[in-house]
Amino acid sequence: MTAPGTCYIGVDIGLTASKVAAFDTEGRELGVVHARTPRTSVTAHRHDVDMLGLADTVISLLGELTGKLAADGYIPAGIGVAAHGNGLYPVDAALRPVGPAIASSDSRAQRIVDAIPEREAKRLARETGSIPWAAQPAVLLRWLHDVEPESYRATRWALSCKDWVTAQLTGVPSADYSDASAFGMVALDTRAYTSTALELVGLPASDLDRFPPLRQSSDVIAGLSAAAAARTGLPEGLPVIAGCMDCVAATLGAGGRGLGDVTIIVGTWAINGAVVPARTPAPEVTLSALMPDPATMLAMEVAPTSAANLEWLACASAPHDQVGGLLAVDLLREATMVPPGAEGLLFLPFVNGAPEHPAASGTFLGISGVHRRGHLTRAVIEGVAQYHRVQLDRVLASGADIGDRPWRLAGGGARSEVWAQIFADVLGRPVRRQLTSELGARGVASLLPAALGHDLQPWSVSDEDDLCVLPGPQREAYLRHSQVFDRTLAGMSSAWSEVDRYRTAGPADAG
Repeated sequence: MTAPGTCYIGVDIGLTASKVAAFDTEGRELGVVHARTPRTSVTAHRHDVDMLGLADTVISLLGELTGKLAADGYIPAGIGVAAHGNGLYPVDAALRPVGPAIASSDSRAQRIVDAIPEREAKRLARETGSIPWAAQPAVLLRWLHDVEPESYRATRWALSCKDWVTAQLTGVPSADYSDASAFGMVALDTRAYTSTALELVGLPASDLDRFPPLRQSSDVIAGLSAAAAARTGLPEGLPVIAGCMDCVAATLGAGGRGLGDVTIIVGTWAINGAVVPARTPAPEVTLSALMPDPATMLAMEVAPTSAANLEWLACASAPHDQVGGLLAVDLLREATMVPPGAEGLLFLPFVNGAPEHPAASGTFLGISGVHRRGHLTRAVIEGVAQYHRVQLDRVLASGADIGDRPWRLAGGGARSEVWAQIFADVLGRPVRRQLTSELGARGVASLLPAALGHDLQPWSVSDEDDLCVLPGPQREAYLRHSQVFDRTLAGMSSAWSEVDRYRTAGPADAG
């Protein structure tokens, strides 16, 4: 039995925003607070995160939510943290940052990945279910070794984002299977760390000692430290679990737990995952993350190519000196007045780049005098849906066994009726909208009742038929749109490379 007023806190740290939410014993959201995720540097290829600023942000949000919960008579029973996977949060033996963290959208180390022979990359994929890519911790450790050797030597623990925050809450370094497997650091057959990813980039196997011991996502790591308790108003010793990668947490929050379930998350990153058996051979996808259920894993294609593009347009549509931008809901309303295909306007959704297209940038094609802001918005949301389709096609071709249930659509694409219909039409499949706002926080918080020994029913999600969107009359138009999108995407490499050379050239190179 749980005490009256018991609740569970989930923390979800994205590249754009950090959220802290509380849920009651049935999984209903009680309150949520949020703030922008602090950055110290964002250029075309370098995306740094202010680690101390991030920790302060989360601590502040926890304090704000704690006050609201206390006023309403709720008592938190535990905390779980989810955050972006990959990237690198390096700390010394005292858990102090050795420099800024490197975000998962960073591509500074692409040259290291390019030097890995294809056969070796496939070896890592066979062993771990994940391929080498520029923001993988092993790759970024090699970058530190080459470019910032003092930081490399000072790094005692190579943490993920959520492990950094968990360490700040507890004073204990930890790692869970979902993050570590998505790093390409866990052998699926043994469920132990493997040094293969390190070896592929020329680092010694002894660097495995920089990664904390593996734990299940629901394992209690430690209690809230006295320092964190004093700053948040939460009780010292409050249980904190290992948590999980945000892709896994959001999938859990959306209800995508069963074998064959497909979940599409339209966030800063495009997350396209299918729940598959946790065994080798793994589906040939970019990332595979072990789920809290050890028999399953999430086979994923991911990229920073989703709703961040609409956020960019919202900011770009505001006056130059205005902080923030227009409301996305207002832009989406304008998009409903524009026909499919945006009257010949096409958008490639790469304002934050794309791992498989290193020089890619956000690109409009076909602009003419007839186009207005509504056309731009329509083209952006169509382009985002099309690139989700490209990635989902890879999941389908990977060997993943997909069920026949409607695919779950979550995030910004689910909350907009017009965008959800575009997804159904582009994909040619029914999609079921998941309207819970804080899926990542809900997903990681859903692990807390069992972790704490609370005898509760698993939290359910809404699967009403009226939230299921079927492909409509515009499906044929979007088939043609898909063909044009794919052919255009295939021909953009040289243009993007030329633009990338231009924007990164110094003054003396401009000519």
